[in-house]
Amino acid sequence: MGLMIFSIMLGDAGVLSIIAFLDLPSAMITFGGAFACVLTMTPDLKTYINCLKSIKLVMKPMKTNEEEVIRQIIELSNIARKEGLLQLEEAANDSIEDEFIKKGVLLIVDGTDPEFVRSILETELDCISTRHKDIISFWENLASMGPAWGMIGTLIGLINMLGNLEDINSVGPNMAIALVTTFYGSVLANWLCTPVATKLKANDAAEIMMKEIAVEGLLSIQAGENPRIIEEKLKSFISPDRRKSIGAQEEGEQ
Repeated sequence: MGLMIFSIMLGDAGVLSIIAFLDLPSAMITFGGAFACVLTMTPDLKTYINCLKSIKLVMKPMKTNEEEVIRQIIELSNIARKEGLLQLEEAANDSIEDEFIKKGVLLIVDGTDPEFVRSILETELDCISTRHKDIISFWENLASMGPAWGMIGTLIGLINMLGNLEDINSVGPNMAIALVTTFYGSVLANWLCTPVATKLKANDAAEIMMKEIAVEGLLSIQAGENPRIIEEKLKSFISPDRRKSIGAQEEGEQ
């Protein structure tokens, strides 16, 4: 946005060049139309507001650390192998902050059937992903509505311009104002909505992968698999370069 404004200011009129890009009716048509349309698509006002608030999620880095999840699972598998599954509850309460992993551990400690454990955890995963997709689709809808309402504003401006062709001197200024709405729509879609939706998709993928690692690891612990086998299985979720960091840390701890 800064580069765009700076580029506009490089015009012949300097800072005053920005004035040509400011038009209240165009903003009302483009932004008002886009946000009102998406409000119509949203189930209720509370959901709409919550979706708007989700922009905060892209303003700060998401805390994801697949390596740390793998290390936690390996630590839990060593405890289960040496001391038994019942000791996992104490370890989970003392050292695990992730509520999803803690829930899986408690299900295992309670002796829940492995198929039920997988079903419960995967259902929660599906629900998390669905909630994320609802928010992502909000921003994608807004991205599609911006250019659409920008074009509607342009058509309104062109109709008004063509209705006043007697005054040839007004054609240029009126044409410029008509195109401002298309400009606003493109800015709304490409500067704000599409980047936000893409970032939220990346956050969703990262969070779901971390939880999938946890599910696979917890079920392997319940099945009584060797900690080394579990480690190698979970490492397949991450790139070879990142796998080395897990091995390096384990050697350092030893």
